[in-house]
This record gives sequence, C-alpha cells and structure tokens, in this order.
Amino acid sequence: MLLDLRRGLIALLALTVIVGIGYPLLVFGIGQAVFRGAAGGSPVTSGGRVVGSALIGQSFSNPRYFAGRPSAAGNGYDAGASGASNLGPTSAKLEQEVRTRLAALIKADPGATAGEVPAELVTASGSGLDPDISPAAARFQVVRVAAARHLDPATVRRLVDGHVEGRTLGLFGEPHVNVLQLNLALDRLQAKR
Repeated sequence: MLLDLRRGLIALLALTVIVGIGYPLLVFGIGQAVFRGAAGGSPVTSGGRVVGSALIGQSFSNPRYFAGRPSAAGNGYDAGASGASNLGPTSAKLEQEVRTRLAALIKADPGATAGEVPAELVTASGSGLDPDISPAAARFQVVRVAAARHLDPATVRRLVDGHVEGRTLGLFGEPHVNVLQLNLALDRLQAKR
C-alpha cells in the first residue's frame, strides 16, 4: 500500500509540474514569440504611448469623436464589471434608456430621424466592452464628427470606409469598425492639416 501511495504522489507531482507549470509556460512563450501584440492585450499606441486596447472599448463623449456602443459595464467600459444590464425586451427601464439615448443622438446629429439611428447606438452590448461598431453606425456619425472638426463630410466618410474590417477569415462575424483606431486616424488626419 505504501508503494501505491508513493507512486500516486510521484505521478501527482510530475503531472502538476508538467500540466500546471510546464505547459502554461510553453504556451506563454509561444504566444510572446509568435503573437506578441495579441498576447499582450492588443495594445494601441499613439505618439509612443499606449492609449488603449483594440479589444476593449472606451467612452468617447466629445462630439469630435466617433462613439461606440453604450456600455452597461459598471460606470461604462469598466473591464472589472463586464456584463450586460440583463434588462429584457419588455423592461420599462430598458425602454426608457433606449428613448433617452435616441433623443441624445438625434439632438447631437441634427437632421437625423429615429429610423436612421442604428440599434446598436442605443442598446448596450452583452459584455459592455465592445470596441467595434458596424459601418452603418460609424457612417451615421460622420456629419456630426465632420461638423465638430470643420472637415468635409466626404473626407470623414472616406476615413470610415478605410477603417471597415471585414469578416474574420471571410466567414465569421460582421464587417466592423474599431472605434479607437478610427478616432486616432481622425486625430492624425486633422494634425496633417
């Protein structure tokens, strides 16, 4: 019996070292060597400093910038409180939030009608951290952003179109625009003028 116990403890120790330490270190090493940016959280830099992640949305409330989806994560885009509001489609609170967001968008984008507002701009995402919006949601904001920056709307629309990313491997997901990347490109465009 002691011999079986000894063998069991040796197997446990060996597997703990292999599976608990060796394998994670191997995967970490491969990630750092082959996918350095992704393994580090896909940082986005501007002017030599990290300004965010391509994987986590940020709040942009200034009319000079494109806004992402509303966030229900904590106080908005709080990675420590990621999650949805859990309000169902018949919730009076959800309906009021959508109406409030819709009114704010129509006020910020004069001439826009409720039917033109993409649903994703008035409803929060499941994670509350979405970094991307649809091309339609970005194009909806072109007139506001161009007016706030005193740019030609056609120039801003071309910038949006240049930042549309297609489906992953041509099959998965939907075309999308990373809001942080778009806003940084917008700042670079304006700096050149």
